[in-house]
Amino acid sequence: MEAVAGGGGGESAGELLLRAAEMVPAEHYALAALAVVSVLAYGFLELHFLGDLLRGFRGGRVELTFHPASEIYHRVASKCRSLHGRYLATPWLASPHLQTLFLGISGRPPSFTYKRQLYTVHDGGTIALDWLLATDSKDSDGILSKDASAPLVVIVPGLTSDSAAAYVKHMAYSMATKGCNTVVSNHRGLGGVSITSDCLYNAGWTEDLREVINYLHHKYPKAPMLCVGTSIGANIVVKYLGEEGENTPVAGAASICSPWDLVVGDRFISRKLVQRFYDKALAFGLKGYAKLHQPVLVRLANWEGIKKSRSIREFDHHATCMVAKYETVDTYYRRCSSASYVGNVSVPLLCVNALDDPLCTREAIPWDECRANKNIVLATTPNGGHLGFFQGLTAGRLWWVGAVSEFLFALLDSKYMHQQKAQDHILHSSLESSIDKSPYVNVMEDGMIAPVTDDDPCDDVTPSDQMVNDIQQDNGDFTQQSEHTKEVDDKNITEVNAMPSQSPEQSAEQQVEEHYVGKFHDAIAPVKRSINQLTRYQGKSVWLLAYIAFVTSWPLLAWQDLHT
Repeated sequence: MEAVAGGGGGESAGELLLRAAEMVPAEHYALAALAVVSVLAYGFLELHFLGDLLRGFRGGRVELTFHPASEIYHRVASKCRSLHGRYLATPWLASPHLQTLFLGISGRPPSFTYKRQLYTVHDGGTIALDWLLATDSKDSDGILSKDASAPLVVIVPGLTSDSAAAYVKHMAYSMATKGCNTVVSNHRGLGGVSITSDCLYNAGWTEDLREVINYLHHKYPKAPMLCVGTSIGANIVVKYLGEEGENTPVAGAASICSPWDLVVGDRFISRKLVQRFYDKALAFGLKGYAKLHQPVLVRLANWEGIKKSRSIREFDHHATCMVAKYETVDTYYRRCSSASYVGNVSVPLLCVNALDDPLCTREAIPWDECRANKNIVLATTPNGGHLGFFQGLTAGRLWWVGAVSEFLFALLDSKYMHQQKAQDHILHSSLESSIDKSPYVNVMEDGMIAPVTDDDPCDDVTPSDQMVNDIQQDNGDFTQQSEHTKEVDDKNITEVNAMPSQSPEQSAEQQVEEHYVGKFHDAIAPVKRSINQLTRYQGKSVWLLAYIAFVTSWPLLAWQDLHT
């Protein structure tokens, strides 16, 4: 037995296995390695080609979330075939990561040239408005006729993106070819424009969009205004709509791949390895944006911290929070998340999100808030990536572009467009460039563009001049109000004198009281007129009115203390 066991050359079990392995052809090992890598890559890239194959390449169904009594759904969205069908991704881009990557690298956008207009906001910041018109008609200002009645579509790009982004071009071209005039409202410091004030844009900065929309509505009052936000731009659009409520000239809007809740999104993007790749890539883009405007950020933010930032959160800590005066990054994220403003949206709004979005997680979607608001229709697809949604074998179309176009045109053909119910804000005069960017544009040494003031008289009336004129016109009304107040006071004094006689002590006390009452009315009469003027020209500013209320209350408190 021992001789048999010790036979066979004395080879161990390991040596026998090694000899057997050597007998297997190398091609088999290569195939096995390929199979393992394929399985790992399929899971890592979240490919869904096999799922599409098993479904017969019919795609995933578009799920709609809406209020049961929503007229926007029953009368507008119900007419959109794209929203009631299926979405099938391009087979060779059957992955959210491949779609997002391909969109960033190529995207196959249509080829056209924008017409640029520079607009200066109230704090001196400069915004590039890039126009793509439905026609090539010439007019007075070189951009669009003041009497234009074609729909006007305002597009707000995503983080570090501008009008040159492929998805922005797809949307602008689609609307322009259907008869709409489109304008891309680039963020500050993007689109080749210098930062000309001590303010940067961020995920919740709605002031620029508010001012641009009010300016465009004032400039082209006959054109129905539509607004489309993408990614961070979608967060800005929804937050703006929620802040304004009924007081917005926007007739309809769309939100594409919004992050919704920035706190949840921040946790999500640092959760997995693949998400951390996106986090670093976006931080790299933000640092590139910061480098373009280094002279400003060195003065306003922590430049050394910006250079070392390896995530969006770190960049926001060293730059965004310092410039925008937020205490912490989480404070910034909570205050700027559009999910908190969904309930107050009063404009027909289509929201599109892909459930496999690698940047904006489905966990942040405010499902219940969208369902509770009759003005909102939320469309979610199983696939699509971040702003991708490529269709066809050549990936020449974006599904969400067609869905948004259908929704907006169905809205334009209906009676459910939003109508602004409050007075428009008065706009300050803007600084605009001609088509060839001369002589209103100064090209800096670093290649950035900055506006130059124009010495010619401006035809537009500034808010201060307009206010002075209106105050002069209203002087008669103020005089009539003062005379009416005096008549009422005289009538009250007459009635008091006609009352039965009282003791000398009571009469003296009453005269003193009437004296202080008269002083009180005289003191608050000018303030009342100021409140009317401020409310008329500055809108509903809660803090301003609270301050005025405090100033007008102290005479009454002093009078009460005097008599107690």
